[in-house]
This record gives sequence, structure tokens and C-alpha cells, in this order.
Amino acid sequence: MYLIALCDDEATEMEKIRILLEQYQERHNDRTFQIDCFVNVNELLIRMEESGYMPDILLMDIYMPEKMGIQAAQEIREMGSGCSIIFLTSSKEYALEAYRVDAVQYLLKPISEKELFPALDKTLKTIEREQQKHLLLRTDGSIRRVALHDILYCEAQKKSQCIYLTEERHIQLRMTMGRLQEMLAGHEEFVRVGVAYIVNLEHVESLNTQRLQMDNGDEIYLPRGSYQSLREQYFDYYCGEDD
Repeated sequence: MYLIALCDDEATEMEKIRILLEQYQERHNDRTFQIDCFVNVNELLIRMEESGYMPDILLMDIYMPEKMGIQAAQEIREMGSGCSIIFLTSSKEYALEAYRVDAVQYLLKPISEKELFPALDKTLKTIEREQQKHLLLRTDGSIRRVALHDILYCEAQKKSQCIYLTEERHIQLRMTMGRLQEMLAGHEEFVRVGVAYIVNLEHVESLNTQRLQMDNGDEIYLPRGSYQSLREQYFDYYCGEDD
């Protein structure tokens, strides 16, 4: 499911776009939308800041009475949100500024199927490619997007999992190791080490029969009998063959 936020102070125009989004969804059965509508840009910003609201796509009018869409987009980027922003406007005046805040599209009103549907196709394909490089994790009542290459290793700690990240960061999750392994399935750089660890081979500095060392200096001691299999996985990942 894709979370789409629509922000426009013109209720009639917003309703037209909402209907177009529903029509797009009807033609793409593999993509489902949750559409949230905001007639006040400050309401949107407060929800994002206070409750961790994180739409996948934001369709936003540039001209709004409370705050210009460009300014709102700058604040959204400062919050750390990487959502795909599509600006809706009646003028080309702010086209350059739109791309300075990493807007993916700039559509002129009145918005029609001819302009909106190709923009959605392009944006959703980009999101789907990026989703393959990230995990979406629910922690502390909010959703956090974590780049796979930032994950060093994962450690089981009783009923929770601790994900150790680069730059001395970590995330504590309430989930099973099995569920976490399912989320990482298909990414060959992540391998199971015993019952307590999942390790990102990209960050393994060295390994021997007793332990492996991560590139941040952490050491993980290997369970008895696990070295040979891990060694083969390590060389397969980097070389495509055993030595």
C-alpha cells in the first residue's frame, strides 16, 4: 500500500485530483492507495513532525494562504523526509525552486489524467526501486526508513532485535529474528550467523575459525561448526566462487 497525501486549499480542485487517484488505482490492481487530504499545509506539517506521519507521495499546491508550498517542502526535507513531492500549480514561476527541494514532478493546473497518470507511473517505479534498497521499520510508534548498506549486523536480545548501524547508531525492535530474516530475504549480503545474529557481509573486515570482525571494530564470536559455511558465503558474495 502507498500512502498518498494531497494538500490543496482549494477543496474542489483537491476532490478532482482525489478522484483521479482513485481512477488510477482502479487501473493498477497491483497498487493500492491510502489517500489523506489536507486543506491546510500547517496541519500537514504538524502531523508529520509530531506523529511521524510519512507519506510515500505528497501532491501539494504551491500557492496556499498559510505558507507557500516551496517553503513547506523545505521544512519537510529538514525533518528528514524523503517523500516524493509532486507540485501542483497554475504557474511555471516556481519550477526552478521546485527542483531545488527535490520535487519529482511539477504539474500545471488544471490537472488531468494525461499529466497525472504518467507522473504517478514514473514516481511509483522510482519508489519501488528504492524500496528494494531500504527497510521500513516500526519503532517507538513511528515508521523509520533504513538504508540496507547502513546496517552492520542484527543481534537477538531476548524478545527484541537490535540493529547496529553505521556512525555508532542502533535501533531496538520488538520482533522475532525469523521475521527480520524474512524482511532481509533476497539480499544476499545478509547471512545468518548462529541463532543470534544476521550479519551484513559488506561490513565484514575479516573472519577466522573463531570470530569475525566488523569494519566498525565489533567482533562476533562464531558458533562451533559455522566457520566453513560462513567462509563459503563470504567468498561467494565477493568473488562468486570458493578459493
